[in-house]
Amino acid sequence: MTAAEALAAAAARLRAAGVPDPVRDARRLLAHAARIDAARITLIAPDPLDPAIAERFGHLVGLRETRVPVSQIVGERQFYGRTFAISGDVLDPRPETETLIECALAEPFARVLDLGTGSGCILVTLLAERPDAVGLGVDLSEAACFQASANVVRHELTWRAQIRQMDWYGGQGQTYDLIVSNPPYIAENEMAGLDPEVRLFEPAMALTDFGDGLGAYRAIAAGASAHLEPGGRLIVEIGPTQGAAVSALMEAAGLTGIQVIADLDGRDRVVLGRHNPA
Repeated sequence: MTAAEALAAAAARLRAAGVPDPVRDARRLLAHAARIDAARITLIAPDPLDPAIAERFGHLVGLRETRVPVSQIVGERQFYGRTFAISGDVLDPRPETETLIECALAEPFARVLDLGTGSGCILVTLLAERPDAVGLGVDLSEAACFQASANVVRHELTWRAQIRQMDWYGGQGQTYDLIVSNPPYIAENEMAGLDPEVRLFEPAMALTDFGDGLGAYRAIAAGASAHLEPGGRLIVEIGPTQGAAVSALMEAAGLTGIQVIADLDGRDRVVLGRHNPA
């Protein structure tokens, strides 16, 4: 069997299993099995597939048939032009979160706090893009903190980034000119409707507050003023229907200049507020 034939057969298996983009995923899995860049798949397509590669590929396709996310199978995911180590202990970085990155980078900052850091992709990206900044990423999950720490090391930011296991602000008294978060915002009654890749393989505590989906925002907004420098910004990712509710929470917490920002698909994705004490 040639690589092209193996790829076509794998795509057919994934399509039958209901995988949304079977050709793309088959290519990524074959590249991983062959230990080559996905861009080189076309070059090996006419050649007979090495039996060892074919065996690895078949195993990977079998995992994807059960809807294990590709990022968890290959152990990494691209985000904002960088590669991050990923596991089932953290959310898979999503392109929509790059809206938060763009918003944060639109103004200078020197000290950033990332609440619910997960893989650390937000904190690492912001520090990599701003070489003079320092930051702290916190997460309640010990496993997530290990994953974030691995990504800090991977991107050579150990002298500028710290990772701590704690719940939101955790009683620490430091202040920042930027606080960011992609918190759990899915309501408990919405969990059953999620894609299997998310519902079955990503950590529930990173997806939902097991309530109305606004619990994390209440805690984040309530503590923001005490942890922001004058003029500092709070920027959070939201679900597309939560703009008004999260804006109201920020306003009630005394933040000003509140904006709801859409992603590239035109859906509300980020809410920004500022700490401007009288």
